[in-house]
Amino acid sequence: MIDWEKIDTVLLDMDGTLLDLNFDNHFWKEFVPLKYAEKQGLSIDAAKLQLQPRFKSMEGKLEWYCLDYWSEVLALDIAGLKAEISGLIAVLPHVTEFLEKAHQSPKKVYLVTNAHRDSLGLKMEKTCLQAFFDGIISSHDLGIPKEHADFWRLLQQRVPFEKQTTLLIDDSPAVLNSARQFGIAHLISVSRPDTKLPKKEITDYPAIEDFRELMAGL
Repeated sequence: MIDWEKIDTVLLDMDGTLLDLNFDNHFWKEFVPLKYAEKQGLSIDAAKLQLQPRFKSMEGKLEWYCLDYWSEVLALDIAGLKAEISGLIAVLPHVTEFLEKAHQSPKKVYLVTNAHRDSLGLKMEKTCLQAFFDGIISSHDLGIPKEHADFWRLLQQRVPFEKQTTLLIDDSPAVLNSARQFGIAHLISVSRPDTKLPKKEITDYPAIEDFRELMAGL
C-alpha cells in the first residue's frame, strides 16, 4: 500500500487512528448526556435531544474539540469527566508495534491531533505513546482545526515537511480532504476507528483496518 522509500514524514491522527474511538463515542454520546441529565434534572433521552443539535452545530470547528468551551456551555467539568472514565482509553490493535518500527526508522513521526491539550495529556498519560513521536501538535496550538486546509500551511511552518514525501493517516474524511486540498501526497484512512462498531466502507482513500497492513517495508 505504501512505498516507504518515498516517505520522509509520517503524520498520525490520535482518536480513531491510534486510539480506539469507542472512548470518545461513549463519552460524548452516553456519559456527557448522563451527567448533563443529572445536573439539569432531565431524563437521559431529553438530555440527548438537547445536546445532539448543539454538538452537531460545532462539528468541524475548533470549539467542538475544546474541553474549556464545553465545560462552560454545559456547566460540567469535561476534563474531570474524561478522567472519571479514563479506564476506557485504549490503543488500537498493532499500533504500538507500528510506532516502534516507525520510531526506529529514519522517518520523522508526528502526532497531529484536534484533541484539546487536557484530553491529549490524559491519553498520553494512559497510553505512554508520546515517546514514539518527534513532536506532538494539537490544532489548538495553531488556532484552526485539521478540517481546514490552512491548518496544514500553519503546521508546515512549525514542522517542516515536503508535501510529496509526507504520509497522513487519519480516520476523518473531512481531514483527509483538507490535507489532499493542501497537497499532501500520501493519504490513508482507517476503516475501523471504533472497535465496538462494524468496519466502515471507505472508497475515497486507501484504508487500513489495522496497522499490520502498513508494516511491510518500513
